[in-house]
Amino acid sequence: MYEAGRIEEENLLKARRAEIEHKIPQVMNIEREIARMGLRLSIDLISGPKDIDALIAAQKEKITELRVRKSELLVSHGYPLDYLELHYRCSKCNDTGYIGAKKCPCFKSKLISLYYGGSDLKRMLRENNFSNFDIELYSDSKRASEPKSPRKNIEATLSKAWKFIEEFSDSNEKLLFFGGPGTGKTFLSHCIAKELLDRGWFVVYKTSEELVSDLKRIRFESDAELEDILLNCDLLIIDDLGSEQITDFSKTELFNFLNKKLLKGSKMIVSTNCGLGSLANLYSERISSRLLGEFNLCKFYGNDIRISKNIKETKK
Repeated sequence: MYEAGRIEEENLLKARRAEIEHKIPQVMNIEREIARMGLRLSIDLISGPKDIDALIAAQKEKITELRVRKSELLVSHGYPLDYLELHYRCSKCNDTGYIGAKKCPCFKSKLISLYYGGSDLKRMLRENNFSNFDIELYSDSKRASEPKSPRKNIEATLSKAWKFIEEFSDSNEKLLFFGGPGTGKTFLSHCIAKELLDRGWFVVYKTSEELVSDLKRIRFESDAELEDILLNCDLLIIDDLGSEQITDFSKTELFNFLNKKLLKGSKMIVSTNCGLGSLANLYSERISSRLLGEFNLCKFYGNDIRISKNIKETKK
């Protein structure tokens, strides 16, 4: 992608130079004269003149005068000063993707675009976002078994979600969404993903089944690129934990993976239809203790909002 961008900009520069050669040939003559003067200066320096500093100063003055004349000609004909310069799309890295040995911020935006181009998640996020989060789908009636109504509960959870988003760059917080099916866990995960992606963060979204499949690829096919994405993304969302086929292998790989993420201080959101007790029964104590001990717990409850939404739409 970077190489294609550089080639395109080089071709555009060639076209601009050809245009100026045709319309203002004096400008190109000045450029050629500057190049000749630079070459002559190099040759003179090799011969070892007595007064090197005076020679350099005199040549620099002449070159500066020529550059000023070139700029005046361009501007007087309605062209910008940088018209005959290579236009980089990113001035920080000059379209290489790297600043020294570090990846440029623009690298991440290209990676996000490449990773999610045409993906199912990208299509889902057009609908599943905070603009379409309807809090009225949650009942305002308090249940005897819960400390607050589903609506009051989701209001508190939304507040946690926005705090997670706003403090994302300075926090290592992890969220565990748990509760019955259809209570909005996946929808809220999508909302958070959309908001962070729009802000330029690299979010990776995986169902638990997809994650286990990826961990198999990493283990048996040594897929280092996939491992790098999963370990080093800004946020990993694991949806529907507990729905995957649970085996000794999956539990071992999941534990090792979660442990690596936790040691790195990586941000994660995990959602599950399982209750906290069920999680402890499904997985080893090592996994459940990390989920329950390292994550901020967010309980979801209430009627199935998919059904409530369908009923609301039908009435309209």
